[in-house]
Amino acid sequence: MRLPLISRVVFYFVSVYLVVGAHVADYSRTHLLDPRWPPHAKFHDGQTLMFSIFLGALTIYFASVRTQDKALTLTATTSFAALYWVTQALAIVYPGTAFMDPEFDGPSAYLLGIPAQVVVDVLALSLIAFATIYAARKQSS
Repeated sequence: MRLPLISRVVFYFVSVYLVVGAHVADYSRTHLLDPRWPPHAKFHDGQTLMFSIFLGALTIYFASVRTQDKALTLTATTSFAALYWVTQALAIVYPGTAFMDPEFDGPSAYLLGIPAQVVVDVLALSLIAFATIYAARKQSS
């Protein structure tokens, strides 16, 4: 058996959104193309971008796989789908971090007064929660 179609579609969407969104956001003048960034910072941004690709691929794989252990499959799918967003949301706890560099801190960096980065994390994690809860309820019925 596989996860329900609705859950799979949501997991697929979040995976593609992750890979495309991360590359659009980070392969830009605010990140990789910022001449002020040292090479090692760019290296870690490249690592983060590759991480998005692998997490997206693993999420799609586990959302698609036919299995007898639906609970383990749902746990793996949810974990891979949420990992990037959770770690991104928690990155702000490290000293010296900010949601954006000062020169990019303008009105377009906020949605309803909240940093756009936080809104994106909450939106993605909400979609993942929906897909997970929907699949879990379908499994138990």
